Amino acid sequence: MAGYILNQPISPRGDMSSYSESFAHEDYFMQQARNNGKEIGAADPSAAVGNFLKFAVNLVSAKSVVEIGTGSGVGGLWLLSGMPADSVLTTIDSEREHSKIARTVFEEADIAPTKYRIITGKLIEVIGKLADNAYDLIIIRPALDLFDMVQESYRLLKPGGLLILDQALSGGKVADPTQRDPESIARRDAIKVVKEDERWAASLLPIGEGLLLANKLT
Repeated sequence: MAGYILNQPISPRGDMSSYSESFAHEDYFMQQARNNGKEIGAADPSAAVGNFLKFAVNLVSAKSVVEIGTGSGVGGLWLLSGMPADSVLTTIDSEREHSKIARTVFEEADIAPTKYRIITGKLIEVIGKLADNAYDLIIIRPALDLFDMVQESYRLLKPGGLLILDQALSGGKVADPTQRDPESIARRDAIKVVKEDERWAASLLPIGEGLLLANKLT
């Protein structure tokens, strides 16, 4: 087969990650939000991941989206840029400072307040109050309570809905079995659970710090 030698893939040439990141263009407000996030240590998605999120909401025509881990608002801006006019983003964070700076950048970007709601609180408790079978797309970033949030996501998603675990590979740590820190273990276990659950059709992509995509089948 072309591109293979003795059934072994040829090593890639060039820096594909940097090239992919440079493909995505972030506007002024996304850049401002990212700079704000760096100042407070927010775990925002990379430009390539943000661009993929915009692609995903377009692909599934998502009108109801939940983002768990608001950060500085970078992810929300990317999502909102691809969502239809009659859609609503629900973005949740446990840090009040994150919610505050995200709200500020949404307002500066002149996004209508009817397009989003920002909720601050303990993530798993907030998620537990959301409606069953009501959402087209859910994005999760934090590792804390990840297993429980994945289980809740199945309840929240409509049949055919899409779950995205951002930072699923922790930039490579999850792929290294010697890494036994709580975050790596939580993400590794979440990937395994979704992969083995027949209710999901899943794929793992090395974009940004890793994306796990899971389609709710039933």
